[in-house]
Amino acid sequence: MNWNEGYLVLKPLILFVIGMLVYSIFVFKFYRFLGRRNIFELDLKKKYGVGKFLGVVWYGIEHILLFPLFVFIWFAVVSVLLMILGKNQTASGILLISMALVATVRITAYYHEDLSRDLAKMLPFVLLGVFLIDIGFFDWSASWELLKSVPALWKTIVYYLVFIIALEFILRILSFIVPKREEKEKK
Repeated sequence: MNWNEGYLVLKPLILFVIGMLVYSIFVFKFYRFLGRRNIFELDLKKKYGVGKFLGVVWYGIEHILLFPLFVFIWFAVVSVLLMILGKNQTASGILLISMALVATVRITAYYHEDLSRDLAKMLPFVLLGVFLIDIGFFDWSASWELLKSVPALWKTIVYYLVFIIALEFILRILSFIVPKREEKEKK
């Protein structure tokens, strides 16, 4: 046994394991967060004795400022993943698919959180599977070109952001009217 030979053989293995581990943990945290119905679970009244007025203000901050920020981050992550995966796709097509996926995950979170989580983790793990089976599948220069074309689509991104905020607002209102599916199943 030669230590140098062992090092040369094991170095790529160790790098792959570390990369897959970091990616898997990120995906796990990402899909569990995205797939929840109530993204922010800060009950200020219980924790800090915050009054009704401040509770309403915080609720507004959560859904007017924080939610759009998180949606934009999810949208960006999904878009980048699709740009890496998507051969022969346009940036506008990838943005459309990304926002459709994020919106569908958010809608299904109100229907059944397990379905939402499954949907949210599907794409990242498919990407990992494709990478593991065929590393040559990815065209990094084409992906980079797609990424560089995204800033020109800023208006589309703003429209998508307004759409997802409106959708979440409608889903919130409907959630007060229609009981959650998991609650119905328990009865």
